[in-house]
Amino acid sequence: MNSVTRIAAAAILVAIPGAALAHPGHDAGGFAHGLVHPLGGLDHVLTMVAVGLYAALPGGRALWLVPATFVGVMAIGGALGAAGYPLPYVETGIALSVIVLGLAVALRVSLPTLGAMALAGLFAIFHGHTHGAEMPLGVSGVTYAAGFVTATGFLHVAGIGLGLALGGLRSSRRIAQFSGAAVAVAGVALLSGIV
Repeated sequence: MNSVTRIAAAAILVAIPGAALAHPGHDAGGFAHGLVHPLGGLDHVLTMVAVGLYAALPGGRALWLVPATFVGVMAIGGALGAAGYPLPYVETGIALSVIVLGLAVALRVSLPTLGAMALAGLFAIFHGHTHGAEMPLGVSGVTYAAGFVTATGFLHVAGIGLGLALGGLRSSRRIAQFSGAAVAVAGVALLSGIV
């Protein structure tokens, strides 16, 4: 299976929950709120695209295991946030995720797949907690979670696609590294409160 086919398959799998919830009788409002939430913050968008870029660096099993780990742990963090469990330093953890993942891409840090999964999972808990804690009142937690999981999946797929597209040529690899550095700089701005 070539890379384009893998990306298309991943996008279809990520979209299935949204298609299922589009039928009458489902809480489409909760899904819509969840879908929009990750897209409303630069910190979330940058991190989720960086996870995809980072997963594309080694390719192989990391291509799907790293983003899948992020999504799974993010869902756990979302449940904790929705249930009201406190998590200290959430905003700091989110800003650090932008910096660290951006640097990982910029410096082409090569971790074993398990290490890359652990790194993604560490930061996913903070992103998920924020999504859950900011869930609007009166919406279904399940449909809201399906929305933010779907949006996250699409952002990961965008990062993977970008990483695979840029990874083929030597000059394009420099563009990917520059993109990672730009993400890290944005993370520093987020951490310092500039953005």
